[in-house]
Amino acid sequence: MTLGMTVDLDRDGFDPELRSALAQLARVPHLLVACDYDGTLAPIVEDPSAAAPIPEAVAALRSLATLPQTTVAVVSGRALRDLAALSRLPSEVHLVGSHGSEFDIGFVQRLASDLVELRSRLQTELERIAAEHPGVRLENKPASVAVHLRTASRAVAAAVTDAIRCGPAAWAGVHTTEGKEVVELSVLASHKGTAIDELRRQVSAGAVLFMGDDVTDENAFRQLSGKDIGVKVGAGETAASFRVHDPLQAVRILALLLDTRRHWLFGERAVPIERHSMLADGRTVALISPDARVSWLCHPRPDSAAIFADLLGGAPAGHFSVGPQRGGHPLGQRYRPGTMTVETRWSGLTVTDWLEGDSLMRRLTGNTVVRVEYAPRPEFGQVPVQLQPLTDGLLVLGTSEHLCLYSPGVEWDVVDDGGHDTARAVIDLSKMNGEALLEMRMRSHNLTAHPLSAGERLELVEQPWREWANSLELPSVEKEVVMRSALTLRGLCHFEGGGVIAAATTSLPETLGGIRNWDYRFVWLRDGAMTVKALVELGSLTEAEAFLRWVDGVVDRTGGHPERLHPLYTVDGYELGPEAVIESLPGYAGSRPVRVGNAANKQLQLDVFGPVADVLMAVADKRGKIRHEEWRVMEAMVQACAQRWHEPDHGIWEARLPPRHHVYSKVMSWMTVDRALQVLERHTTEERPEWVELRDRIAENVLHQGWHEGTKAYTVAYGFPEMDASSLWIGLSGLLADDDPRFLDTVLAVEAELRSGPVVYRYKWDDGMPGKEGGFHICTAWLIEAYLRTGRRADAEELFDQMLATAGPTGLLPEQYDPDLERGLGNHPQAYSHLGLIRCAQLLGR
Repeated sequence: MTLGMTVDLDRDGFDPELRSALAQLARVPHLLVACDYDGTLAPIVEDPSAAAPIPEAVAALRSLATLPQTTVAVVSGRALRDLAALSRLPSEVHLVGSHGSEFDIGFVQRLASDLVELRSRLQTELERIAAEHPGVRLENKPASVAVHLRTASRAVAAAVTDAIRCGPAAWAGVHTTEGKEVVELSVLASHKGTAIDELRRQVSAGAVLFMGDDVTDENAFRQLSGKDIGVKVGAGETAASFRVHDPLQAVRILALLLDTRRHWLFGERAVPIERHSMLADGRTVALISPDARVSWLCHPRPDSAAIFADLLGGAPAGHFSVGPQRGGHPLGQRYRPGTMTVETRWSGLTVTDWLEGDSLMRRLTGNTVVRVEYAPRPEFGQVPVQLQPLTDGLLVLGTSEHLCLYSPGVEWDVVDDGGHDTARAVIDLSKMNGEALLEMRMRSHNLTAHPLSAGERLELVEQPWREWANSLELPSVEKEVVMRSALTLRGLCHFEGGGVIAAATTSLPETLGGIRNWDYRFVWLRDGAMTVKALVELGSLTEAEAFLRWVDGVVDRTGGHPERLHPLYTVDGYELGPEAVIESLPGYAGSRPVRVGNAANKQLQLDVFGPVADVLMAVADKRGKIRHEEWRVMEAMVQACAQRWHEPDHGIWEARLPPRHHVYSKVMSWMTVDRALQVLERHTTEERPEWVELRDRIAENVLHQGWHEGTKAYTVAYGFPEMDASSLWIGLSGLLADDDPRFLDTVLAVEAELRSGPVVYRYKWDDGMPGKEGGFHICTAWLIEAYLRTGRRADAEELFDQMLATAGPTGLLPEQYDPDLERGLGNHPQAYSHLGLIRCAQLLGR
């Protein structure tokens, strides 16, 4: 920006381009903020020893320095000791003195003997020059001498500058820097630009903000590139991209950066996980916040990249928001009965949301004025997009996938928002006959009208869901809650291929602010089988049959080696790519990292065969026969167990520890063979004596080796004393009778060690990961069933009621619940949680 250039300022007095650049800068994974001292953080004064920093600047720098992945430094021409004494900045702010010759981090450069001699000669000569000219002051530094001319007359200053230029500045090995009324001569070739480069290298910064006012700061400005921002404070020609008039405006930049980065790191708001509602159509899923904000949507499948990731990155990561212009909280949010359609209601406004094919439908009805903000951010916000307004909507440009928003009668205002476009509109429903349609069409740039009305389309979408819901065999206990759980499980099914995802999201934390954040948008053999079995027990075979076909395809791709099955696969049944981290997303409530993919894909989990065999038996019993391709899957499960049941594995909880002989995995191996034998007996005329021998051998092994005499219970793994909720399956599977003392003792041990109020923790042993987690709803359901099996119905009813009370307002449950914070944790909604709820309601209703 050249001197004298005028800039249109926004309502807060900022150059809009600077605000946009700061918004992008605030979102880099590791940020370096560096400032000059005199004239930037502190006003220029006659007495340099009295240059105190502006208090607001100190506060902003301190706050920035305490943010994660944010480094703050002051780079000054002053000697390091003087800078430290004068600025009195906190230790979190790094100091660099003498134009980069002195660092308080990494190193302090020591002078070689020849440089010490040169430095001594330099000081002697400058002392001679200064002695002949009144008003000149010398400042001695470890590798340089600064000649201050501020208190000298103009004539004296000119004479001294000429004497220096013709004298010591021309000596070999002397490096001269001329600033505002100061000339510095150094025996080291360093300047503020090299200092910024060194800081960037030391902290691995992805981008830099540098602010300065002096001629010496130009070296730093010239080193900036990419997303870096240089801000010149005051007048003068500059290489900086932006300019402010004085240090007070520089402080305002720091304050804006602080506010923006803090929001990015910790979330502009953290709506409780369980308060989100899920849309589903058998192709993909979306999440809606309680105020009708689409905060999560992946396309074309639930394990694809997100178009809206507000849930994990706030507004900059993409959202689609609708609400009354006057503001205010909604009156409520609910599912339309028997459907996956969500209604959010304010006085005078109802927003109806559903998924339909490759479209996200948003129907606005009422008589009020509505504000809308549309901010698509494909590929988790990593692809900048432009929005092009047309007569009936918006085209999304800049992404390989076609995307548009059909919105007849709506006028859009498109603004730049940190390198992406955001569209805003105000809609007066009273002038649009009380209804407006916002239809985001994916895989399309077609903005022509659909032949059917929004109401007709909604009815066609909802009818199959209602018919399916009405066909269910619901228990006498909590019918509506069970129906909502069943619909949620069906919503996690992928209709085309038959896969069933474990949850709708990735990286929702098991500990707020922690690193236990995993991607659950894939198909686990275990989770999928348990999900469809819950639906079979409610009377629906369709999902289980489709899932078993999916499993058959996965087994077929092992080339005759089912023992090589992975624990999880993509929605279409293929191996996952490597687990990766999206550094540009700060995570839900600042919980990083945000992961895509799941390294558990490479683990050995020998329990996965048991749930598949269990659902095969349930399907055969429900139908009265087993199909050829299903029996082929059953034989593959037994074959896999026969070859590997005796090996140690990573277990159900996927701990990133060395393999152990997990009790649960052995029980599931037993259950695989047991269920196969039951199907054999009930639905075939075959006999497999080798299977009987295998089942009995596994049973004898786990019943003997899994019992821990010191704990007096079945524990997590052979020889380990710690309790694990999954050990309840020693009885839940039928391996031990309900009244067996060993099962009774195990139930008591789980209750004593792992139950806390309304939740049951899966374990409390060290899994090698930092931080704790919440209680697991599926483990709570297991204990409820164990209570019922062991004659403790009152305890089961009480715990079931407590479990229901943790659900969100529309009945959805994430993976976990924190009884201390009284809020949900983990990915949402979680299949485990809802299938456990269904199972408990059925048992309580019998």
